[in-house]
Amino acid sequence: MCGLDFEPRNEFCVRLAWRSKPTMSSLFEEIISLPNLFAAWREFIKGKNKKGDVLEFAADLEEHIFLLHDDLANGKYRHGGYTTFIVSDPKPRRIHKACVRDRLLHHAVARVLCPYFDGRFIFDSYSSRKGKGTHAAIKRFRDFAWRISRNRTRTVWILKMDVRKYFASIDHNILFSLFEKSFFGDGRLRDLLWEIINSFHAEKGKGIPLGNLTSQLFSNIYLNPLDQFVKRRLCAGQYIRYADDIFILSHNRNCLANTLARMERFLEGVLALRLHPAKIHIMQWHRGVDILGFVSSPTKTILRTKTRRRMIKRLVEASDFDEQYEALYSRMKYER
Repeated sequence: MCGLDFEPRNEFCVRLAWRSKPTMSSLFEEIISLPNLFAAWREFIKGKNKKGDVLEFAADLEEHIFLLHDDLANGKYRHGGYTTFIVSDPKPRRIHKACVRDRLLHHAVARVLCPYFDGRFIFDSYSSRKGKGTHAAIKRFRDFAWRISRNRTRTVWILKMDVRKYFASIDHNILFSLFEKSFFGDGRLRDLLWEIINSFHAEKGKGIPLGNLTSQLFSNIYLNPLDQFVKRRLCAGQYIRYADDIFILSHNRNCLANTLARMERFLEGVLALRLHPAKIHIMQWHRGVDILGFVSSPTKTILRTKTRRRMIKRLVEASDFDEQYEALYSRMKYER
């Protein structure tokens, strides 16, 4: 877990470039193709078919999609602005909502690029990926912990951290360089990605919006250099990341402290990010570890009280409460 130091930003990004290079024009053409745009619409509309802006767009659906296709094909597409609102989840979060036309494009982009990138991420990245998610991450966490504990004969130490204001801190130029230097050679695709990236600023040159589907992909791409650095250079095999929540397990507390220092230097030097100082913890598994809304210990994994209350509140607001409550109750019994 104690490998070599990291390299300067540009050289490291270049060396992380994915080797296989598809035909870039084919990727762009696939994104803007009418079959892909209509398929993206069918995905986008799920659960939204009673929203006013969605109904308005759907009233002339074919015309809107054909116009979007023409604008993309002719290089005339321009991303619109955002509507901002606050949600409590449970802490207040500022959500930025694009117009229906732009959100439809986000789905079209994600449908093509997500499968391409997924095979290039590490196995233990669990956010916004098909077949992953919180339950898979928690299962992997427990598998790691039991392996290290050697049937509870050794202390398992966990380094837990997250990135301070992650989405708001993503640097547009660094994110774009991860696309450009990795494998994109078609100017039309680069221009389209830059248009989406540059459509939002938390501050000048930084930030991606929480409301965009593409932001989920971008956030995984942005932290992929960190994943590769920790796995390949620091040789930290028991490493799990869910969005900006990071967990590393070891039987050696001192090695975790050393790993933390080197990760902090990497994040600041390569990705222009900082860890949240109040959310860095090195703890023991047998005392219980808060992970992704659950509390895990050697004997069980249970929902946090706050998580349970928030889920029940949402179910009460749903029309099919009885059916969903039964599903929730079975999840509440989730334990090893």
